Amino acid sequence: MHIAVLMLALMTMANPAWAEATKPVKLVVLGDSLSAGLGLPGQEAFPIKLQKALQAKGIAVDMTNAGVSGDTSSGGRDRLDWSVPDGTDGVIVELGANDALRGIDPDLTRKALTDIVARLKARKIPVMLCGMLAPPNYGAEYAARFNSIYPDLAKTFDVPLYPFFLEGVAADAKLNQADGIHPTAAGVDIIVGRIMPTVEAFVGTIHEQQR
Repeated sequence: MHIAVLMLALMTMANPAWAEATKPVKLVVLGDSLSAGLGLPGQEAFPIKLQKALQAKGIAVDMTNAGVSGDTSSGGRDRLDWSVPDGTDGVIVELGANDALRGIDPDLTRKALTDIVARLKARKIPVMLCGMLAPPNYGAEYAARFNSIYPDLAKTFDVPLYPFFLEGVAADAKLNQADGIHPTAAGVDIIVGRIMPTVEAFVGTIHEQQR
């Protein structure tokens, strides 16, 4: 043990950048009940499972679950500053599902998400967007206005986008809780598995910027 500590100290002295590279990337998941883990034990929530999946690949991250059940995009914007403290290395934004479920004007959702991304960019904090799709009950026009928000913002701000957070899980009764909306633990596993390549690339970009 003492030899290992000595070797670590010597490597750090020889190459300070190496020490920086071994620091966990501090990520915040700014979201609603889908990421907060509503109806699940804490260890089954998306941010915790994502952190474990990344660590299993040797990617050190320190993940904060800033999901608030019932939050809209506007609610996320209103709590942005205290949900994303100074020193945060990157933010995964998972908001909009409640906007769509409540039929909120897509213009308001677009404005709130635009403000979130712009304010984080102004703080020099990298952002990754998780897209959401509107349910069919509000009609095709509403869906077109809502669904275009995420790809538009990703292009405008040049940030990575995972197109649909619930891909592979939405509308599958076996992967959702009794409400038909919130994923089971197995559903969260599928979300994590599908989103991993995008998150890995996002963390890689953060590492590059820190060099």
